[in-house]
Amino acid sequence: MTTQYSSSGRGPSGTIFAFLLALLLGAATLAVFLRHATTGFLGRIATAITARPTTFDTSVPAVVQKIQRISRLESVVYSIDTVVEGSKSSTVLPDLLAGDRLLLVVHGQSIAGIDLAQLKPEDVRINGQSIHVTLPASQVFVTTLDNQHTRVYARSTGLLVPVDQNLESDTRARAEQQLQQAALADGILDTARKNARATITTLLYSLGFTEVDVT
Repeated sequence: MTTQYSSSGRGPSGTIFAFLLALLLGAATLAVFLRHATTGFLGRIATAITARPTTFDTSVPAVVQKIQRISRLESVVYSIDTVVEGSKSSTVLPDLLAGDRLLLVVHGQSIAGIDLAQLKPEDVRINGQSIHVTLPASQVFVTTLDNQHTRVYARSTGLLVPVDQNLESDTRARAEQQLQQAALADGILDTARKNARATITTLLYSLGFTEVDVT
């Protein structure tokens, strides 16, 4: 006796084909819906599906390069007036005979700020729209005398010696050092850092950050 079996099910290939066909039809239907649903309740649904929030990808190297482009940020200038004395004396004879003395009325300035070329990628931390920047140390860039307003106020030379031609230039060099020391004592580095922080903070806000911390 022979037994026969019959099956009405579809094979695996037919199932896969049906699934792909349904997927294509669903995608086509969704595309038509999104294109034509522009108003009313259906329009709101389409907008919710296709909404594209704006995001910003601000990489650390790009931010560092933008800050470094400022290079040396001169954030404060101190104008200083003082009087400096330069003198030479003999160990044997009194100044009346062998001394040389001058008083220099000095006007000059010290410029301080931040060298942003020293900023490194690890000094910048970004979290979304928040940024934290650690600035390099502030420094005095230059201290100079204003030669137009710096002059010899008094000069006296002993009866037995000639005028020392180098005394005035040596006194001017000493005056520059004194001006810088006076600026440092008056807090020029703290002021330079404070002003630099304000400048960099404004720059970072202009780049699109909403939370800025500069130290």
